[in-house]
Amino acid sequence: MSHVITRKTLTLSRTYAYLRGGELTDQQKHFLDEMRQHAQATQRRLDYQDIDLGLTIPEALEHLVSGRADAEGPYVGNAYYTALLSVIECTGSDPIDVGVYSKPSTFFGLMDDELAGLGVPADLLPHRILFADLPDGLPFHIPGPVDGYPAFGHLPLAKAKAVADAYSAVLDRMDDAFRYDAKHLIEIFENEHEEWQSALKYGHTMDTLLFWITG
Repeated sequence: MSHVITRKTLTLSRTYAYLRGGELTDQQKHFLDEMRQHAQATQRRLDYQDIDLGLTIPEALEHLVSGRADAEGPYVGNAYYTALLSVIECTGSDPIDVGVYSKPSTFFGLMDDELAGLGVPADLLPHRILFADLPDGLPFHIPGPVDGYPAFGHLPLAKAKAVADAYSAVLDRMDDAFRYDAKHLIEIFENEHEEWQSALKYGHTMDTLLFWITG
């Protein structure tokens, strides 16, 4: 099975604000309507595939925006994490695909070993970033999917340049099996750093680079 890695930038506190329950502003209600439409579209795809998670994605979304994730069942974590995608995809910047991988955890785990052996610090390694789960700050515990997907990863935008520089410094010593993907990641982190610096000049508050892996 192929897995798609996607990224976007967002202001974490604004995204998590939808998960705290309570009253929303008119603007937040507008985006919540978009999230509900997204969740319904996702559920239609699951229904077409005869996939039953024990909790529909629209139901899971309503739980999350009410400030809870307390349904029981073996696959409710899959439903909640898929519903989180509806929240994430409707906040922050436009999503951009990073790439398609058949076994991303295996591949980037091996890339971690390669980069660590060349002296790249642990907190800058790709698997540590792409599979880091959601950033701290969730207002309540959300169970994860039993099969690991969708998977989340994140990096503070303030560290994007450090990642790009660390990979660039060892690129010419990397095994050929990882060099192409390392170059691709360098471009991504350099671009995100430049976009972030530009956005800050105009008063934008994006602070987190978020990744998610589906498939």
